[in-house]
Amino acid sequence: MKNNISALASGLLFGAGLVISGMTQPQKVLGFLDPFGRFDASLIFVMLGAIAVHLIAYRVRARRSAPLYSAKFLVPTRRDIDAKLLAGAFIFGAGWGLGGYCPGPGIVSLPAGGLPALAFVSAMLLGMLATIKVEALFARRKEKAQSRADNAPGAHTVTS
Repeated sequence: MKNNISALASGLLFGAGLVISGMTQPQKVLGFLDPFGRFDASLIFVMLGAIAVHLIAYRVRARRSAPLYSAKFLVPTRRDIDAKLLAGAFIFGAGWGLGGYCPGPGIVSLPAGGLPALAFVSAMLLGMLATIKVEALFARRKEKAQSRADNAPGAHTVTS
């Protein structure tokens, strides 16, 4: 129960921060992304605030052995850059630049954002579903290829 209350409070705080900062206003975000047009630098302060909060949280985490509601911290360990990461970053950036929303603000904007927010979140969910399907397809193809390689003549040679 504590986990759910903590998650709800965190989500509400995050959503309120998105609304207060203007991240739910596509025109403000698109203005920030247009340095040669009607540039709006106000989101720089949002980013600086986010970096400051993260810096504090990161230092607090370093001093703790575990989080409040879990046995251990779940910190990513991968540091490689692969095609999947680059493709995801490209799609994320293109969606943000075209729509003026990223996932969090898009969801927060649903109640009052009208058709543009609904279109963005719908496209995002379809993209997530397509990603799941494509990854499953690639996994099945990889399994079949491995199975064929394992059953190929000469695949089970014995050396002495």
